[in-house]
Amino acid sequence: MRARSEVLETAILGILADSPLHGYELRKRLNMVLGSFRALSYGSLYPALRSLEQRTLIAGTETKDAPPQHALSGRRSRIVYELTAHGKEHLQGLLSSSGPAAWEDESFDVRFALFGKTDAETRLRILEGRRTRLAERLEMVRESANRTRERLDEYTLELQRHGLEQVEHEVAWLDELIDTERGRARAPRSEARRAPGSTTQNEAEGDPRPGTTIKERG
Repeated sequence: MRARSEVLETAILGILADSPLHGYELRKRLNMVLGSFRALSYGSLYPALRSLEQRTLIAGTETKDAPPQHALSGRRSRIVYELTAHGKEHLQGLLSSSGPAAWEDESFDVRFALFGKTDAETRLRILEGRRTRLAERLEMVRESANRTRERLDEYTLELQRHGLEQVEHEVAWLDELIDTERGRARAPRSEARRAPGSTTQNEAEGDPRPGTTIKERG
């Protein structure tokens, strides 16, 4: 239960890092981040907001909304939440962590949704950790399927096959992401190795294709 609460708090801080939001809009954004299968209720959102306020990670400011047309009542008050300086620092600490907690089912989706705010090295460690964890799970599922195949009916076997395909699909997806992250990391190093004031043999001859590096002639 505590792990779920921490995941929700991380998602709240990550979303508020973009802009201050009132509760209703924040809930809509959270549902997009957490996914439709983990729809968020007000019953879990507002206790999390109170906890973050008490720890001075966020601050709530009461605002007045314009009343609906023909409304008899006055303006409605709403609380807009935003990160404090302490909250921004705390979020950076969360986003720089890449241990096993970031790889697990409960938290990986939220951490992945916040990859745009996460440094490249941490992103890669999380992806590699997640892949290792799923590869271990895949091996266990396959072993279990081989041991129990003869004792299961066709529907249970189909469910088992479906679960196996889901894990295989995610492992393949992670492989692509890891390759992309590693490619991005290699690109700056390749540029740095190229000496300033130099050009390639092909470039010197007017050919844009990569070639052997040579010094420009004076």
